[in-house]
Amino acid sequence: MIREVFMPALSSTMTEGKIVSWVKAPGDRVEKGETVVIVESDKADMDVESFHEGILAAIVVEAGGTAPVGEAIALLAETEAEVESAKQQAAAKAGAAGGDSAPNAEAAAPVAVVEAPAPAAQNGASSGSRSGRVVISPRARKLAKDLKIDLTTIQGSGPHGRIVAQDVELAAGKTPTSPGPVATPLAAVAPPVAAAPTPAAPSPAPAPSAAPLGQVVPFNTLQQAVIRNMVASLAVPTFHVGYTITTDNLDALYKQIKSKGVTMTGLLAKAVAVTLQKHPLLNAGFTDQGIQYHSGINIAVAVAMEGGGLITPVLKNADQSDIYSLSRTWADLVARSRSKQLQPDEYTSGTFTLSNLGMFGVDRFDAILPPGQGSILAIGASRPTVVATADGLMGVKRQMQVNITCDHRVIYGADAAAFLKDLANVIENNPQSLTL
Repeated sequence: MIREVFMPALSSTMTEGKIVSWVKAPGDRVEKGETVVIVESDKADMDVESFHEGILAAIVVEAGGTAPVGEAIALLAETEAEVESAKQQAAAKAGAAGGDSAPNAEAAAPVAVVEAPAPAAQNGASSGSRSGRVVISPRARKLAKDLKIDLTTIQGSGPHGRIVAQDVELAAGKTPTSPGPVATPLAAVAPPVAAAPTPAAPSPAPAPSAAPLGQVVPFNTLQQAVIRNMVASLAVPTFHVGYTITTDNLDALYKQIKSKGVTMTGLLAKAVAVTLQKHPLLNAGFTDQGIQYHSGINIAVAVAMEGGGLITPVLKNADQSDIYSLSRTWADLVARSRSKQLQPDEYTSGTFTLSNLGMFGVDRFDAILPPGQGSILAIGASRPTVVATADGLMGVKRQMQVNITCDHRVIYGADAAAFLKDLANVIENNPQSLTL
């Protein structure tokens, strides 16, 4: 039997996927549960395993190509005798896609061979293996065979710890023929280190690449996902409320505990989460049936991705985590987002979003409401400001502007104002409570 390998749906919002690379090459035998292909969904690269065993007879969509969810991307033959027939069917499918010929009358059996995304490699994994199997690109496997390199001794640097050709070359003591993956710091809208609202050591923005003048550059998968979300947001009636918050006490606290790994992002997320405990409506969302009150406070933080687009890693139950654990979790989320190893639940489960452009010196801005959420808080830079003191004199205090965008179908102006007032009270008068 010849089975079609379909483009899997790796998330509820995914409509098409991009083939990052084929782990298996045509002619390779595929075991049940073995990784066959790596697919880029909306915001992550995910290993996809086979539900069946057989021979990868033909690839319909090559690496770098895209296909709608449910479309055939390869054909799997059960026996050697069926391989040639599968190749002919693949050629017919490719021709039909290009409009050059009619679909083959003898279609492959409509069996979803490849569907299940494999979990991402755990942080600190020592090799490119998955349940005892080595995850390796075809080129790297051939190179390892030629150079007689033991794959079990190699640390994979590709997505999910996959071994790539550069890893094999390094293990053989050779200079890589092409540059391997570089862990370039993200230009985080809310950076993993204290970049805003304090001026201490902001994370650098990605260096702008040379613009391809006169050319049209297609949107990547991540940018397309952002576009869909932003267009959907236009249908939501929103309003904005601004507030000025003095950050002197928060800055002082950060200086005391930053040596313990605490980030300003963690402090801000914790402050928002604690305040949301008193304002569950701000953590709610709109549904056709009514207001959806969420059982947990999951703070999503917008992070700009190098190459275009953004992602929102989620600090789950941020109100229940201590500031030290929260900061460690945030550092891990950002590190894994760099290599696109976040699982969908780690960037789609937010109930309230923070967007922080303070690191760029932005004073104030309006943030667009994410689909499904009721609120997003835009955070500007903290700056020295001349203010009137309680005794009628003039003084200098550090202040930042925050601006909340809310879904007016669920939240009203007084609700947003009360939330911002309580948030300011935590940051200005009781930041030490964030360490408890």
